[in-house]
Formats: sequence, structure tokens, C-alpha cells
Amino acid sequence: MRIARSRGARLGALAVVASVALSACGGGGSIDEQTQANEEQAAESGGECGDLNMAVNPWVGFQASAYVVGTVAEQQLGCTVNYKDLKEDVSWQGFGTGEVDVVIEDWGHPDLEKKFFADQGDGSAEDFGPQGNVGIIGWFVPPWLAEEHPDILEWSNLNKYAKEFATSESGGQGQFIGADPSYVQFDEAIVSNLDLDFKVVFSGSEAASIEAFRKAEENKEWVIGYWYEPQYFNAEVAMQRVALPAYEDGCQDDPQTVACDYPETELKKIVGSDWAASDSTAVSLVQNFEWTNEDQNVVAGYIASDGMSPEEAAAKWIEENQDKVDAWLE
Repeated sequence: MRIARSRGARLGALAVVASVALSACGGGGSIDEQTQANEEQAAESGGECGDLNMAVNPWVGFQASAYVVGTVAEQQLGCTVNYKDLKEDVSWQGFGTGEVDVVIEDWGHPDLEKKFFADQGDGSAEDFGPQGNVGIIGWFVPPWLAEEHPDILEWSNLNKYAKEFATSESGGQGQFIGADPSYVQFDEAIVSNLDLDFKVVFSGSEAASIEAFRKAEENKEWVIGYWYEPQYFNAEVAMQRVALPAYEDGCQDDPQTVACDYPETELKKIVGSDWAASDSTAVSLVQNFEWTNEDQNVVAGYIASDGMSPEEAAAKWIEENQDKVDAWLE
């Protein structure tokens, strides 16, 4: 995921805010007992949490991060957690109104920073530091294709194979599978500026892209598309990256002229400035939260592959990694 523009539906369709209060997850006690325990924990930590409004952007890795932090906040700080299913740019709009407190996984949005950070915009949002994941976006093909045609991993050879990728949707050109159009992406500009005989066709969602890549590997189909890490699916199908012209500082400043690869991005936390200045006990939790790509992939795999609910997946990981959680609560 995910530099300008944001990280499923079609471009321009604004997500509807869906606030869902995370239910109490106790160890067998009654709801009243769990509530009392949460209140005692909040008192011991020196304050109260209150409501915590967590944006949930449309990919399972983000969901994993949000629910792990939210579950810790609820169970150990007594917070009332509201999860809101929103696309990236819509999430940032919620900082000024108090509808969103935390975006737990930001892939880099200088355009939004100009609008919402204090040094450039209205000051309703601020950078809360790295959250530990390193984001890698790029162009990928399934392993079978890279093995049988190793030269396809160089962008300069793609036109040689363009007809192999053609579909009914690509109009005779090679089809390049884009993801959710709201993701951080420059693929249409890259195709145009590198004079590639391809057409970007958006899959519409992370799940649709995964299904396309899975089928391509199983059936030896010609598929190339936008993909990224952290991503649990990479443990199932070891997607192979195509080398585009190397990223250099400034090469993506103008979205219309991009002709370079995506950079590795240190993912970070963005929060509402008013919330950050509040006395909520969740502020230090979010500030301290860091984990690895591997951590996120484990929780995302629980959700997407094992069929767990986000709450169940978060609780399982927390139980197995209490030492990491304790560090966030210090």
C-alpha cells in the first residue's frame, strides 16, 4: 500500500463511516466484572481513556494493526473503541471534527500533510512517529512466470510480452492489474511515461488482486500487477518484483510525470492534534506502538486465511506476545 494520493470500490466513491464499538473481551468474567477491571487499570495508569476513534483503511494489514492497538486499549486501558471503515483521504478529514483520532498505518501522503499538518495546513493532524512496518510497493508477477521468463523482471522487457497479458478488458494491450484505486499508486503514469504497451485495469480491492494472483500461479496465467509488503499472502505465493527505473528523491513529486519505481516507506502513525493533546491514556499507547512486518502478517493471516474475526485475531496475537504489549504500555 502505500508519495501523493491515498491507499474496495472505484475512485471517488467515499466510504461511509461505520462506527462499531469493540465489545468487551474478558477471560470468562461477567461484563460488569470486565468493566470494573478496565476502570481499575485506567485508574492505575493515572487517567482515563474515554472514546478512541480508530480509522480502518481497506486492506487487511491495516485492520490487523488497528484491532491489535484497539484491543489493548480496551482490555488494558478501559477505552471505548470505535472502529471506522474509511479510505485514507476520508480518514484524515475526520481529525478536525474529532470523528477520527488515529490512523495507525500511513503510507506517506505529502498532499494530505500540506492540508492537515500545522506547518503547512490547518493543524488538525500530526505525525506520531513510525509504527515499525516498512512498506514496499511495486510491480509483481507470480513465481511461475519469473521462473520461466526471468527477463520479465526487467521493465525494459515488458513490451516483448505485452500481448501475453492482453485480456478482453485491456483492448489489445497488456493488462496491468491495479488495486483499489484509492491506494497510493502511480501506475497509469508509469505505463505512459515508460511507453509500455499496457493498460491499467483496477481490480477494485485487495481481495480481488489476491484472487487474481492466486489463480495465475495455480493455472500458469500471465498476470502482472500492483502489489506490496507487508502482506500475509506473500507467504502463500512468493510474488516476484519487476525492476522499474530506480526511485530517486523527487521522481514522484509530480504524479503526471512519474517514471520510476516506488520507494521503501517507513510507515507511520497519524493522529488528531486535539486528541494527542488530551489526557487520554491511549495517547501513550499509540505513541509507543511499534511492531514488525512479520507481526502484522501473522495477524492478517489469522483474519484472511484462518477466518478469525479481527477481534479474535488481535486477542490471539496479544496473548502470544504480551512482552511486546507491555513495552507499549510503559
